[in-house]
Amino acid sequence: MLVLYAPFIGLAVVVVLFVAAAIKILREYERGVVFTLGRFTGVKGPGLIILVPFIQQMVRADLRVVVQDVPSQDVISRDNVSVKVNAVLYFRIVDPERAIIKVENFMAATSQLAQTTLRSVLGKHELDEMLAERDRLNADIQTILDQQTDAWGIKVTNVEIKHIDLAENMIRAIAKQAEAERLRRAKVINAAGEQQAAEKLVEAGRLLAHEPQAMQLRYFAALHDIASERSSTIVFPLPTDLLSHLQAPAGIVPSQPPAEPRARATRPKAAE
Repeated sequence: MLVLYAPFIGLAVVVVLFVAAAIKILREYERGVVFTLGRFTGVKGPGLIILVPFIQQMVRADLRVVVQDVPSQDVISRDNVSVKVNAVLYFRIVDPERAIIKVENFMAATSQLAQTTLRSVLGKHELDEMLAERDRLNADIQTILDQQTDAWGIKVTNVEIKHIDLAENMIRAIAKQAEAERLRRAKVINAAGEQQAAEKLVEAGRLLAHEPQAMQLRYFAALHDIASERSSTIVFPLPTDLLSHLQAPAGIVPSQPPAEPRARATRPKAAE
């Protein structure tokens, strides 16, 4: 009996294998690049796809965002400082046809391109710019990568510099520079405060000069401050009006004693 049904069983197995090779299911984030006898015939998916076995082949392409770590790169800045920089790269496929046909391995190609671009872009800037202007550097690297990977059907969505590794002596130098900067700001703020205080004192002096009663009030306030302190020293403020009475009136020059008459020198006559 089995011998009679052997051809049918073999035919059923061939049909099952044919259907399994012909039917492909692609997820929502996948696309299939189809080749017929080695020639590109189109991009299909997502969903159910039927291929002709042994005549058509399909290469899957994932359209999701790929997160790739860029290894640490030795970078020499424009001011000749050696640093190690690593970054993270975000990209995705926007054209499956070019991503499969134009480049052999788009993952490796994008990674190598990101490493070389990171070194070349950061090498054009000084260390202070690397530390303070990361957003601008990230945007520059992303723009350059996006322009170069556009021919591969790759869209670089973001580039982030994760870490900048400095030498120990450079860290100490930056710390000294920051400390000197803080001291400079403190001195500038102190000088600005002294200037403002001097300007206010000048204004207060002008107001007190116009109103003598205000000076008397200040005199009473000084007495109150002295009396509130617990001290054995007794300070008695002397009004400046008292000193004005002791001074000589303006325009009167004190009399001087008359000068003694000088003896007139006489020359002795020569003997005749």
